Amino acid sequence: MSSHTNTPSASQIHDTSTMLRRIVQHIEQVIIGQRAAVDFAVITLAARGHLLIEDVPGTGKTMLARTLARTLGCSFARIQLTPDLLPADITGSAIFNPRELNFSFHPGPIHAQIILADELNRATPRTQSALLEAMEERQITVDGTTHPLPSPFMVIATQNPVEYEGTFTLPEAQLDRFSMRIRLGYPSHHDELAILHAQRHQHPIESVTAYTNATDIIALQHIVQHVYVDPAIDEYVVALGARTRQHADIALGASTRALLTLTRIAQARALLGGRGYVLPDDVQAVAVPVLAHRLILSPAARMRNDTSEQLVRDIVTQLPVTPNRSGWRG
Repeated sequence: MSSHTNTPSASQIHDTSTMLRRIVQHIEQVIIGQRAAVDFAVITLAARGHLLIEDVPGTGKTMLARTLARTLGCSFARIQLTPDLLPADITGSAIFNPRELNFSFHPGPIHAQIILADELNRATPRTQSALLEAMEERQITVDGTTHPLPSPFMVIATQNPVEYEGTFTLPEAQLDRFSMRIRLGYPSHHDELAILHAQRHQHPIESVTAYTNATDIIALQHIVQHVYVDPAIDEYVVALGARTRQHADIALGASTRALLTLTRIAQARALLGGRGYVLPDDVQAVAVPVLAHRLILSPAARMRNDTSEQLVRDIVTQLPVTPNRSGWRG
């Protein structure tokens, strides 16, 4: 990842960057006034990651997932998570066929390319865990048999941060599988007027057509993996991770998987910006949505109502982009 081997050519950079920007433009026909969130969603897809959207109902979480799937020309499945949902309802199950006297596998909704796991925190921990293997290894195991999932494969999960009754806290292992956590928030006055006008007679998603296809997305994801990362950028990412682990207000800092994800997301952002190499700006721009949800704050920080987002911002602000004489540790 830190060498020039397989570095994309200038034409590949131009073509894939154009594709990413066009995907963003297609989604913005429906998701109005949320450019940062749309960028993050597309970057997560390009980096072969998964996205957690945490926001109140009615802000466009479901519509973002549906529009992304339509734009990509990919299959889409929505899983409405409830406390009585079982793992087999997600993964599928082996059903006995009395005519042939054998068991045949009936796939569940997880076998689509773009998955919307709606209100993930309403499912029990046992059902939530059904997504772990799928998100990490892009396969599921049912009755000892492994079934590969389609490619590309992306889980977009939502949760309501306000309602706590009848919900289950997402465990750290589950949160660590999500490349980014974002919030959409309410649109501005101007954007909300535009939404009202756009949806008065017909929803804009009805006119969204596929811009690309699964084969092109897989090729794009491959190019992202080879966007050049200078050794100095690797050092900077590791230094950011070390700061989270040494911070007095953070009980559990960023894992190695988190730093790998941070680098891959930065590569995708660089490509969206038309570059075949990562800048410190790319790392800084995605540090909060990549790292904040993975951190556990100390009791003292929680008592002060500190947020992990603010702590990550402080670390990014305080850590110099270039090392001093003692490296990034000083």
